[in-house]
Amino acid sequence: MQKEITLVDCGRGLQLSTSRITVHDLVPYFQEGCSHDEIIRWLPSLTHEEITIVQQYYQQHKDELDDHESRVRAYCAEQIRLQRLRFPEPEGSRRERLAQLRQLLEQRRQESNGEGTRS
Repeated sequence: MQKEITLVDCGRGLQLSTSRITVHDLVPYFQEGCSHDEIIRWLPSLTHEEITIVQQYYQQHKDELDDHESRVRAYCAEQIRLQRLRFPEPEGSRRERLAQLRQLLEQRRQESNGEGTRS
């Protein structure tokens, strides 16, 4: 006998009763217009029936869910912006940065061995 698929709230927002996939996990796929097969390609544990249940809920609460997704994306973008301010992209090519790190490592090795500190 097949278990009925419903949406339940286990504290992380509404999720499928048959998995830990939440409604909010699938909202971006619905916004992009992905087919069920495309969603299953990325989330292979889902069935067409499970996606249909979430998609019906999404259609009924589209404005609210789209607004929430928009706020989540804005928050993430702001966190990335702040992180980049704190830790700017290093200058130079990858090869140049690796050479600088190797040079710094060698200096520290010499200092810890008592080399390089003598005058």
